[in-house]
Amino acid sequence: MKEVWTIVITGGPCSGKSTGLSLIEQELSNRGYYVLIIPETATELIPNGIRPFGNSLDVLTFQYVVFEKQLHKEEMYKKVARLIPADKVVILLDRGIMDSKSYVSNEEFQEILAKNFLNEVEARDRYNAVFHLVTAADGAEEFYTLENNSARTETPKQARELDKRGIANWTGHPHFRMIDNSTNFEKKMERLLGEIYAVLGEPIPLEIERKYLIQKPNVEEIAKHTAINIVDIVQTYLKSTNDKEKRVRQRGQNGHFSYYLTEKKELDELRRVEKERKITEKEYIGYLANMDTSRPPLVKKRVCFVYQGQYFEVDLFDFSKDYALMEIELTDVKSAVELPKFINVIKEVTNNLKYRNYNLAQAQTL
Repeated sequence: MKEVWTIVITGGPCSGKSTGLSLIEQELSNRGYYVLIIPETATELIPNGIRPFGNSLDVLTFQYVVFEKQLHKEEMYKKVARLIPADKVVILLDRGIMDSKSYVSNEEFQEILAKNFLNEVEARDRYNAVFHLVTAADGAEEFYTLENNSARTETPKQARELDKRGIANWTGHPHFRMIDNSTNFEKKMERLLGEIYAVLGEPIPLEIERKYLIQKPNVEEIAKHTAINIVDIVQTYLKSTNDKEKRVRQRGQNGHFSYYLTEKKELDELRRVEKERKITEKEYIGYLANMDTSRPPLVKKRVCFVYQGQYFEVDLFDFSKDYALMEIELTDVKSAVELPKFINVIKEVTNNLKYRNYNLAQAQTL
């Protein structure tokens, strides 16, 4: 069965989603992709009389409707995508189902999930990648406007709050990236497009990482400073050639997991080609038969959080009581990194092969 990519473009009000979706559709079409776009569900409903105010629906009922309609659209588009006689098909989504969580309480959102026979890991990780465009109300206030979307009524303060909630909802997704307002809008769109190319492998996907050895932090202490998401990961390396690294990964929370197959090839000290695809639990179990027995499975808890507009991941290993690793992924080797003040960084280990997961799986020590 051919692979159909599902990519969510989300973000706060007046973040550039509409422009980004249009740009991505055009550029990917130029590269031979057949592109389908799922429009934002709430924006479809509100102008046509189904709205969470006035004489229509209460907020919770409205989000039930949005969630179920979104699920229906996604399944329909996936079926259509597989029928299209094209080798490369991408479904772009203007928001995903996790965005409903921004408008209801956590308890209410769990009710919505349960009614649709989903858990939060399944809901969040069902997409190949998620890109959050930061609202113009945060860093580009002079450009904040709602004139192009009659379904939006948020003040700049409300827009910033929704933005933060949206980021928290998606934090923990294996391919979640934030596109902030640190550059002008044109560059913002270029950065978004570059991230899309990296996910699809067009033309050469570059993963640029900075890695730091840190004192093992107290998770509760991190949570005092920023919203966190904790993910359980079991990473198993497979037998492969010298220039390639091949692994399978079980990733999830609260007993609910997603599964991935990843292949990496080094380009130089900072850059590598990475291809990853989601697999079924049955496929995952099958791949385990080809495990590299010299490297036991690497078991870790990953604490994901955003600090100063940057997305960090801290890996906590059972075999180390004193130390942990922190990573940030960049799209430019020259990008500056502002390290979290609540993390005790010992040293940067980006180029130290000892701290690669591949070698840690064998050493089982930091």
